[in-house]
Amino acid sequence: MISATCPITVNYPKRSELSSDADGSQVHLSLDGSRGAVGIHGTLRDPALFRDALMTAIGVLGSDLRPKSKDRTAYLAYLAKKGKKANAAMWEAQKAFLDESLAADEHQGAVLEPVLTVQPDEVSLEVFSRDESAYARLALHSELFADRRAVHGTAFLDLPPAAIEGLDRLRSYQPVALHAEVSAPAAGPGDPRTLEVPYPWLRGFLQVQTAATLPSVSCELSPIDLYNALFALRTRKAKKSPRALRFELVPGAPPRMILEPWEIVLEGHGPVYRGSAPRVVRTFGRQRLLSLSRVLPYVRSVRVQLLGAGLPVFWVLDLGHASLTLGLTGWTEKGWSSAASFDALMPDAGAAKLADAVRAQLVARGPLPLAEIVKMAGKPESQTSQTAQTSQTSGEKVRAALKLLCLRGNVLFDLARGVYRPRDLLPQPIDESVIRYGSQREAQAHRLLGDGQKPQGEIQLNKIHEVVGEGIEIRGEVTDREARRSYRVSFLLDLEGRAKDGSCGCPTFRRSGMREGPCEHLLALRLFYGRRRAQDEALRQTPEGRKLIRAETRTLSRREPSGAETVYRVSLDDRLVRLVWGARATSDAAAEPRQQRLWFDSDREARDAYFRRLESLSAEGYIDADSF
Repeated sequence: MISATCPITVNYPKRSELSSDADGSQVHLSLDGSRGAVGIHGTLRDPALFRDALMTAIGVLGSDLRPKSKDRTAYLAYLAKKGKKANAAMWEAQKAFLDESLAADEHQGAVLEPVLTVQPDEVSLEVFSRDESAYARLALHSELFADRRAVHGTAFLDLPPAAIEGLDRLRSYQPVALHAEVSAPAAGPGDPRTLEVPYPWLRGFLQVQTAATLPSVSCELSPIDLYNALFALRTRKAKKSPRALRFELVPGAPPRMILEPWEIVLEGHGPVYRGSAPRVVRTFGRQRLLSLSRVLPYVRSVRVQLLGAGLPVFWVLDLGHASLTLGLTGWTEKGWSSAASFDALMPDAGAAKLADAVRAQLVARGPLPLAEIVKMAGKPESQTSQTAQTSQTSGEKVRAALKLLCLRGNVLFDLARGVYRPRDLLPQPIDESVIRYGSQREAQAHRLLGDGQKPQGEIQLNKIHEVVGEGIEIRGEVTDREARRSYRVSFLLDLEGRAKDGSCGCPTFRRSGMREGPCEHLLALRLFYGRRRAQDEALRQTPEGRKLIRAETRTLSRREPSGAETVYRVSLDDRLVRLVWGARATSDAAAEPRQQRLWFDSDREARDAYFRRLESLSAEGYIDADSF
């Protein structure tokens, strides 16, 4: 739960260090001795690439954008010196109190050391930021090493401040040799220590990795597109929301990026988008992209994996002899606004039956794509029964098994190459039941929803109101059968997808409000709304679901080559279809939009005309702005 920690023991016989002589530089990286024999040795063909890519990953590990408490002791000392409202005794008392409070506020739980994995085709380094908002995986391909010698496995990597400073000053004009191994201690058994890693941090680390296995939309950018985005972010600072980086994807055209709230359009110069329909995806956490500035000279191509609203976005950079994958969640410590999104990551109960067999195949055969794993799982000899399952059924089960293995830390999905790789994060698999919920209140929220058991509550959505310029106000009623009480619950989902301004009538909320986090009723309503919206959107794509729609409004937009944007608003209201279109207003002198009303003899005819108009506009390159 949120206050529990996972004790992890690491033992580095020697500290990592750098040394230089007349023959060049040697990078000695010490690995955890409790994980067995693991190592990589070789001369680097491109020391500059190794240095800059490694420092980029280290920068992600140490980043922390959480608010910091301000130290007022200097100001109190000034008051004491001037004799204004503070004598020496009072200043000393306040200073001691603030020192104790600041120490508690700024205390950071331990996080995992960088995870180094040596495999036949590459060496990878995984890190996760302290504030749980950014994940990075650096893969050094075998071609980067002139004389590669390796012992395959996974271990934690020791990176003290002195070693990081030495890596940052590594010179590329000298030969550089890399030695990452479990070094023999100079004297004694080393210095074992225990890391108390919070379960919420470990849960976020595994969830971000697991999110990479979900279906996604992919688009490719050129290096100059990434440079333009970094330049715009570095030279501007948004003082109001939304602060999204919006992708406009139109089939047959290069991807386009728009920076909010300035609406700066960055035209793509890479390959065209090959999707079947136009779409818009908003991503957050864009300031984290500035960490890629150091590797920009090595970038050959950029691929962006877009999963959808509330889920991470992955930037996959091809660096030649290396690749860097950066996953951004969009907020620090994955606030409760993400609960509905990551809810889809938990596999069903039947996934455990196939997980061990899939893991054995990966360990025996190495990295494999999903299609190959599904093919092997569909063979009769790989199943307990003698009858082979259909490819669709086995495919769904294999996906669930791989998702479970990712949550246990036994497998990771390599986005750069599109394969699943065996990788034991910890010596023992992580019990997914321990990290299933981020807190006791989240577990109670799932109890109300009835996940995996009989529902112990009833949730009803009473109002979904769009507040212009602020977000969506959601009101509902949550009935807790165990407590025999009903509570009126509401919250605001802002333009960046974050839930805030919550209210509830339960004793927990009346006592502490949101200071101790949302109550289980707020979490339950947030989860229920997310699931209902996903179900409604999926049902809307079916003929049966469309028959249920009597009133709806969709806004579509298309950006012209000149830069102007045309907006089309299509509304269905029983037997009336209303159309409003024109250029997006950018000034008070903008022309009035054109309007048209179409009346039909029946609601079925109006509904058919409404969806035909939407499909026609989509074929003309208009993007549904309500789909993100």
